[in-house]
Amino acid sequence: MLKIFRRNKTDDRATDQALSLTRNSLLSRLNNLFIRDSIPNDFWDSLEEILISADIGANTTFEIIENIQLKQLDTLHLIYSALREELISRLLLFNSESSEMDDLPYKPWVILIVGVNGSGKTTALGRLAYKYQLQDKKVIAAAGDTFRAAAIDQLQDWARELNFDVVAHQHGSDPSAVVFDALDSAIAREHDVILIDTAGRLQSSNNLMAELAKLRNVVKRKIERDPDEVFLVLDASTGQNGFSQARAFTDAVDVSGIILTKLDGSSRGGIVFSIVKEFGLPVKFVGVGQNAKDLIPFDAEVFVDALLGDISIDN
Repeated sequence: MLKIFRRNKTDDRATDQALSLTRNSLLSRLNNLFIRDSIPNDFWDSLEEILISADIGANTTFEIIENIQLKQLDTLHLIYSALREELISRLLLFNSESSEMDDLPYKPWVILIVGVNGSGKTTALGRLAYKYQLQDKKVIAAAGDTFRAAAIDQLQDWARELNFDVVAHQHGSDPSAVVFDALDSAIAREHDVILIDTAGRLQSSNNLMAELAKLRNVVKRKIERDPDEVFLVLDASTGQNGFSQARAFTDAVDVSGIILTKLDGSSRGGIVFSIVKEFGLPVKFVGVGQNAKDLIPFDAEVFVDALLGDISIDN
């Protein structure tokens, strides 16, 4: 995560609020499980069921429980602490701060936004543009989803609302031509960041994936390097179905991170653990509301604490 996107207390509160649906479905069950005088006989089976119900995933859940059991902890307080640490450590595997940079090392900084239709891809792009503008970065966007006239219109609406530049061609035109022209404009007009929207029809479409690979090649030819970031936008409410989406897109382009959208409207926030484990991809941002500002940098510890909620354990 670039240091230009530092988190603050408002981001922490927004994460907590966004995870309220997931937390509310977990909290009473976790309370009932952990607020006991001793470890019940069915404890591990119950914990397994609770974690899987949060869409953390069966394999990830089994690994977490096995790791905790190996520690041979004898109090619920220690087990809860170990659970929290296990969850955080899994998200930190690929969300290391060691890769942070103080600023953008190239100009323009090229970001490819991919994902299926309905995931909130174009909205995520608009919110990302807003974040860069707050850091005094000059932003331009490429309306590369030329297969849907509504996508072009939506991006242009964001550009008018937030006052950033956009390059768009007619509906049905060649997406590669749009991206080429946008890169030309970004270089000539010295934009700091170019955000490229892409088509997002069903991930089973071979033509779509070939088109994404073509766009990536256009970028590489024009700036003599691959896109600096490729963000895969996933809808948190899709749950485990997000796996098939992520798999197809990571096969087509070199995805560098996840933007998890609609977190505030889903009770399946645990999907992030499965995505991180399965694909080795960091979560870069989470969508926590409906406004332009409601895309915040991901923080593993804040996320886990918001997921688990406030449980008072005396023993």
